[in-house]
Amino acid sequence: MNKEVLDYVVEKTHELINAPSCSKEAKTAAQNWLDAIGTEGEAVETKKFMDELKADVVPIDMLIGFAESDDGIRIFGADTAKNIAGHAKKIKSAGAIYCDCPACAAATAILEKKDVISG
Repeated sequence: MNKEVLDYVVEKTHELINAPSCSKEAKTAAQNWLDAIGTEGEAVETKKFMDELKADVVPIDMLIGFAESDDGIRIFGADTAKNIAGHAKKIKSAGAIYCDCPACAAATAILEKKDVISG
């Protein structure tokens, strides 16, 4: 992997780790990948990281459904859930396929480089 791509993915990985919406599992996979860069375990950790990101990126329709659900309202609160659903519908109408929260945005950016970093 060239240095420019590596630097970009490392930067996005730090953004992911620092995102309040990042899951504990994604933070762990991200840190494990960062720790494995340049080691014999890099390929294994890269695959684990990519698999975790694929599982964590939320499709926009799933976000809308969750935000409008009883569980979404209970977790976010009625006003926040309504705002999340409204925002998600707005970005969906503009062509968004996935959630654009900081964690999903960073994960999507990393996954766009998956073929390059997976070698």
